[in-house]
Amino acid sequence: MALDELLLKQAQCPMLRIYRWSVPTISFGYFGKFSEAQQAAVGRDVVRRWTGGGIVEHGADVTYTLVVPREAAFSRHSASESYRLIHEQIARWLVTRGLEAIVAPAAAAGSASACFASHVQYDVLIDGIKIAGAAQRRGRWGLLHQGSILGAHGQNGGRAPLSIDDPIELAQWFATDLRPQPISTEWMTFADQLAREKYATESWLKKH
Repeated sequence: MALDELLLKQAQCPMLRIYRWSVPTISFGYFGKFSEAQQAAVGRDVVRRWTGGGIVEHGADVTYTLVVPREAAFSRHSASESYRLIHEQIARWLVTRGLEAIVAPAAAAGSASACFASHVQYDVLIDGIKIAGAAQRRGRWGLLHQGSILGAHGQNGGRAPLSIDDPIELAQWFATDLRPQPISTEWMTFADQLAREKYATESWLKKH
């Protein structure tokens, strides 16, 4: 979470970061309630995102962050339009993997604090079940889009893990001019400091 914030504040061009979680974790939105996230965690780590949205379980999912500077053309799209455009590309990528993914034309009836318990407009679905969702933050630096993609449902009702061996495989659906860039030790040092001072603090996790 800290690294995503730093990337947004320093980005000179759109950037895509794809990552896994080292341990099973629950993330919840900026406006969410810590008590609800803690109840859903059942012993897992908990972190509050800088973006909105509900409670998301991480571990078997593919997680990505798309950072778009304010000066970039894509930032001119509305929140709903950018959400749709990004998820259309996610759905196309999943289709190439043999999954019948579509973008939801409308939100599901009702609501739930758990992000994947129901879908909103432009989430990605397979057989009517939410497979990919995201949350955004817009501000003086540009657009921060944090998303999670689950594996497909198996016959036993569980989800098969979704693997991605080469990040370029997904990145090429967002841009034709790709420039892989490693995250430097200096950036990780800054991110670790921000994590300690903000994202790992009680005041951030339990804020009202």
